[in-house]
Amino acid sequence: MADDANLPVEIRSNAIDYVTAGAKAALGIVPFAGSLLAEIAGSVIPKQRVDRIADFAAKLEARIAYLERERFSEAVTNEEFTDLTEEALRQASRATTPERRDYLATLLASSLSPEAISYSETKHLMRLLGDLNDVEVIWLRFFADSTINGDKEFRAMHANVLQPRRAYISSSTADVETQTLQKSYVEHLIRLGLVEEKIHKDRDGKPEFDRFSGGFKVSYRRISALGSLLLRQIGFAPLKHDG
Repeated sequence: MADDANLPVEIRSNAIDYVTAGAKAALGIVPFAGSLLAEIAGSVIPKQRVDRIADFAAKLEARIAYLERERFSEAVTNEEFTDLTEEALRQASRATTPERRDYLATLLASSLSPEAISYSETKHLMRLLGDLNDVEVIWLRFFADSTINGDKEFRAMHANVLQPRRAYISSSTADVETQTLQKSYVEHLIRLGLVEEKIHKDRDGKPEFDRFSGGFKVSYRRISALGSLLLRQIGFAPLKHDG
């Protein structure tokens, strides 16, 4: 993943300073990506959110810096790419965390690589990302390596999110609500097809009922092929280790 810190200081810092001057002024200081985004931003982004778009533009600049300019110029004239960019801008304007804007910039930039999937496929992934909150993205990454000892550094970094929440009959209302919310995150990922679960079956091949959860017993959950693709395209997939 590109490092935003490698951008010139004037791009990283001045982008935010230009908020009050409006979208085109703010984005115009980003030399390459900004020229494209400024033309689109004026009609789709409220002025009070320009600071987020400026940050998004700087992140995008870092990720397309090494692309051939001809490839980017061709994309600008493509209606599908313009539509994809508008969707990225809309989501970036609502993104309250730099991590979310980073995902969007990486996903949009990925559509310009020689190995890119189609614009329509990228937009589908972008919409899926828009359906997830930041906590659910962390849970999706967890299921990419859900073995007992897997991805230790990542789990330690996000222990406040990934720590299992248990609730019992004597638990407080707050504990029950916390467990319910955590469960809902995982269920949402399953409904979207980003995580798949294996239902446990008895000796007769029938699903076993879990009287505690009120549903069927689950042998395991793991990320789906679609979930893995989304993580790769937003630059959040686990690093592969040799051996």
